[in-house]
Parts: sequence; C-alpha cells; structure tokens
Amino acid sequence: MRPTGWISDELPAYVYDLAEVRRATEALRGRLPAGSRLLYSMKANPHPLIVRQLVDLGCGVEVSSPGELTIALAAGAGPEAIVYTGPGKAAREIDGALDAGVTLFSVDSAHALRTLNRRADALGRSADCLVRVNARAEVGQGLAMAGGTSQFGVDEELLATEPEFAAAAGLHYYLGSNVAGEDALIGQLRRAVESAAAAVDACGLVPRVLDLGGGFPAPYARAGGLPAFPKLRAALTDALDAAFPRWRQGSPAILFEAGRHLTATCGRLFTRVADVKQSGGRPVVVLESGIHHLGGMSGLRRLPPIVPDVLPLDAGGEVWPDALVAGPLCSPLDSWARSATMPAVRPGDVVTVPNVGAYGLTASLVLFLGQPPPAEVVVDGDRVVDRSRLEVLRRPIPST
Repeated sequence: MRPTGWISDELPAYVYDLAEVRRATEALRGRLPAGSRLLYSMKANPHPLIVRQLVDLGCGVEVSSPGELTIALAAGAGPEAIVYTGPGKAAREIDGALDAGVTLFSVDSAHALRTLNRRADALGRSADCLVRVNARAEVGQGLAMAGGTSQFGVDEELLATEPEFAAAAGLHYYLGSNVAGEDALIGQLRRAVESAAAAVDACGLVPRVLDLGGGFPAPYARAGGLPAFPKLRAALTDALDAAFPRWRQGSPAILFEAGRHLTATCGRLFTRVADVKQSGGRPVVVLESGIHHLGGMSGLRRLPPIVPDVLPLDAGGEVWPDALVAGPLCSPLDSWARSATMPAVRPGDVVTVPNVGAYGLTASLVLFLGQPPPAEVVVDGDRVVDRSRLEVLRRPIPST
C-alpha cells in the first residue's frame, strides 16, 4: 500500500483497506464453530465505513457507549444485532439504547441487572441481560480481562448468591485480549465454556445466549500477518458439544467477539519525517505523527513498550541501530521508540507504520496540544472509497 497523488497532500494519514477487512473476517469465521455468530467489537476501530463493511458481512456489533451505538445504527446494524456491554452504564445511556431498540445487554453486577430491568419497565421496553462472569484463566502474553478483582463481571463463586441471575438470558465472558498462541487461545475459550456450564448448574440459569468473548490476536504496529488457527474450530466444537449438547440447535446461541483480529491488518499510518538530527551521538528522528496519532491505550506507553516498525517507502542501504523516534508534541512522552533499529531517513521522507487498523487514532491522545488529527482514507484494493478527517467541536450547554 503506497500513497499516491490522492493522499500526498493529506499526510499524516491512516489508510484502511476494506478488502483486507473482508479477508480477515472470512478467515476467522471459517475457524469458529459452524453456526456460531461473530460480533465486531467497535472499540477496535469505529470508522463508519469499516463498521458498515462488517455489518454487510453479517457480523453483529458489540458496543459500549452512546457514540458507538450511534455509529453502529448509522452503519446499518439492526438493533437486534447489537450487544451493549460495559461495566458502568448510566441511566440515560441505558434509556437511549432501549429507545433505539437494543434488547440485549451485558451486565456486571446484580445492581446493574436491577437497574436495566427498572429502566426497561419504566420505558415499556423489552430487555434481555447477559450476566458477565469474572472467571479465572491463564491468558498467555495478552491483556487479562478477568480472574482477579475487577470491574468486569460477577465473580464465578458469587453467581449462585443472587437469585435474580437465574432469570437472565445468558452469560457473557471475555477473559483476555490479544492472546498469543493458538493453544493459549483455545485454553481460554474452553475455560469460558467450562465456567458457563458450571454457572448454569450453580444458579439454575437456562441460557438462551452464550457470549464467549474473544481474544483473537493480531500484530500491532509491527510487520507481519494474522495468525491462523487450524485447531480452533474442532477444539471449541468438542467443548461445546460436551457442555451444551443442544447448542447446534441454537440452545444456547453461541457468540464470539473480535475487534483487532478483523481490522488490525487493514490499516497503515503514513507520515512524513519532519526533522533528523544527532543528539548524544545518536540519530533522532522527529515525525509529523506522534502519540496523538498512534499511542495511548493501544499499548505504546505500556511496559515492556511496543516499538512500532517505522518503514520508509524507499529504504536505502544504511541502517541506524539505535535511533530515537519521536513525534512533534511539546512533551518528552511523545516518542514511539527510545532505541529503534531502522533504515536511515531524511527530512521530507514518507514513512509508514503497518498493522494499525485497530487501536490506532481513536485510542490515542487525539486532543492533546490541539494538533490536527490525521486524515483517514478508506480504500478497497486500489480504489479510493472515502477521505475524511475527524473534527472536535465545543458547543455550549443550554441553561435549564
């Protein structure tokens, strides 16, 4: 993917390829148990055209905010295809989702379950609840989302203490994100199936829906392709057959969630080199993009740090073994790499960071220092579909 005339004046820019979204989605769907349903976790990338593409491919949508819900509905997702998650839903947030026709919510406590039921009754709406379960599991080099003290879900051992859970529509799991290795991924999802079977026995729940979450990995800001899962379908099918013998007839319906695995490899960030200098005997590369374009919760500030691949479009022969790669922000935190091995570059060169179609722009410090957001360009193979740029507006709040 190389920027041409249609993008040269728009740098920095994210470029997303819908053809790659389709490829990744169909590949993952082919590795999941036949008859299960795939939800797109919008937090990975809420660009409206990416969401629309995934809806057109038959994915449901997992949302966790009013903004995500608005985008999902505008992208063509029917409210019946949406699962509304999140551990701290305000009353007006619930009301907005119910008014939009959403009927399936994940709740993380008995209080959240009662609140949702009260709001639905007050509005004369129908709502089904999935009780999220905080189950213990080994994640494997990913981001743990359960197993300890957590805002997410109800501890496994406490499910039987709340009789209201028996009337829920089903259970929801998400034990870890970006799990490294197929065996670890299978172990995590199998653990969710086993926990669900035990929970059904403990609290008398007759589940109509079982959301097993995800954890499907993808490379982030580094070169590489999506991993394949040749053993996943058979392993999960066997686990479901053992725990829920009628799942193939839809009792319960089985859901999986994926975000980064569907969109990570569709996106690249293109930016120019603003400056190159020597400091302390080392090269310092200052880019027009920094942590306001690529950073934040996506992992660049975590330990150990993620070091993005910064790849010139036309690499020369020289390689710098110990470069500082920084952005333009007036903050020492604005660096992508304190010590990177990279090809030599000059001011004005265009460089690219691969595999940032997930947890890119909207997971970054977009508002910090008031720098303009990058352009976002959507392509489908070689065809340009859309060019746009986020804008942030401040509006007055009317007096009441």
